Amino acid sequence: MIKRKALGAVAVGVLALSLAACSNAATGDGAGSSTDEAGALPASCSNDNPTIGVALPNTINPYYIAMQEGFEDTAKELGYTVDIAIANDSESDQLAQIDAFVQKGVCAIALNAVNSDTGVSSVRAANAANIPVFSVNVTIDPEGLKNQNATIVQYVGADQTAGGTQLGEVAIKDLGTETPLVVGILGEPSQIPTNQRDEGFIEALKANPNTTILPTLDTNVDPAVSLQVTGELLQGNPNVNVIFGDTGPAVVGALQAIKEAGKQDQIKVYGFCAADTPLEGEYVACAAQEPYEYAKIVLENVQSYLAGDDVPAEILQPLKIYTTGQEVGAKEFG
Repeated sequence: MIKRKALGAVAVGVLALSLAACSNAATGDGAGSSTDEAGALPASCSNDNPTIGVALPNTINPYYIAMQEGFEDTAKELGYTVDIAIANDSESDQLAQIDAFVQKGVCAIALNAVNSDTGVSSVRAANAANIPVFSVNVTIDPEGLKNQNATIVQYVGADQTAGGTQLGEVAIKDLGTETPLVVGILGEPSQIPTNQRDEGFIEALKANPNTTILPTLDTNVDPAVSLQVTGELLQGNPNVNVIFGDTGPAVVGALQAIKEAGKQDQIKVYGFCAADTPLEGEYVACAAQEPYEYAKIVLENVQSYLAGDDVPAEILQPLKIYTTGQEVGAKEFG
């Protein structure tokens, strides 16, 4: 193992010996760096083009394809090698991939956990090998981390609660504070960020005292599951007039179910932006994240951290709200 401060000192020393020589591109020059207590790092961090392990849930969702591209492009710019593992939404597969990163001795890990709870085990496995973990998009359960004495360096993601609140405010603007609202929530209960989106949306709807919030349904971030549960929701609750999908795939399934039920004129859909789905008809507003940008931020902060600089424990990016007729930007997804 090497130390963070020592790593920066080595880079400065190399620069002093020869103007033609370069410090490790991936760790920066370490000049004016951290006043933190030095922390242990894997020996591989002193290699040229250190390897960063990147763990993603799947590449079915375009969101993660954009994130993968962000890691690959930024790694080239900063001088890293990225080893990308796709878990196909399997918690056990992702943990095995983290173990593989540990065996390879990667310099750091960027973790987009399959879910918040089991992400704790992944972090703990990396911690045991002194591999710093940077979490992105899905918050790791803080209580679980505490109980397992596990730590992450940083979390990067959207301000989820604010995004849900903004969409709720759009709904209130569209529907008013007096119209009775019967609201179906299509969620992913195992992930903290999606729960935060729900909380923000529900809180904003309190501006209308005539609102009934139905129990949140689990769509498993899968449009097929969302289609099924939305169909059941509409059969059992014919007065539903608002649906909130806290993921893009949930919105996709909801729109299909509404179409099959012939209720396009009775329901308005708000949610996190569905890929390749125009905002028209019953689909009236969405919030977009920027996964490509999140990956870039993660690697830039990995570089700062390895150089010995302080990095913030959390970086929350604002969401972009789009409404009917507007086009969601490239590489932006729910």
